[in-house]
Amino acid sequence: MSRMIFINLPVTDLAASMNFYKAIGFENNPDFTDDTAACMVLSEAINVMLLTHAKWRTFTDRPIPPATSSEVLLAVSCDSREAVDTMNSVAAENGGKKDINSSQDYGWMYSRSLMDPDGHVWEAMWMDPAGIPESG
Repeated sequence: MSRMIFINLPVTDLAASMNFYKAIGFENNPDFTDDTAACMVLSEAINVMLLTHAKWRTFTDRPIPPATSSEVLLAVSCDSREAVDTMNSVAAENGGKKDINSSQDYGWMYSRSLMDPDGHVWEAMWMDPAGIPESG
């Protein structure tokens, strides 16, 4: 059995967060979605669980970080530089923010950061493995 990852994120507005993630390329899995949580699927192995604050608190007593902090930077690969740019723009058009950190362009690797409506930071990135400089 291949391993999967479920990234759990607390959200203030479940419907708005679902719309945001749909817009940037995730699909909803209705089998794991109700009025307190939504499973958004990026691939067969990668899922994001959007949890209302009440639902989040059933898993942990730790405080929910404010949207002005960064607890993690989640990088997701894209098929091209253009796809990176598109994801960044679509994020901004759907309740998020684009370019919250400086973009990185090394020729063989290109990335831009975006933020969802609750302040969770994502990095859309493209890489050409054949272009990676040799070390040493």
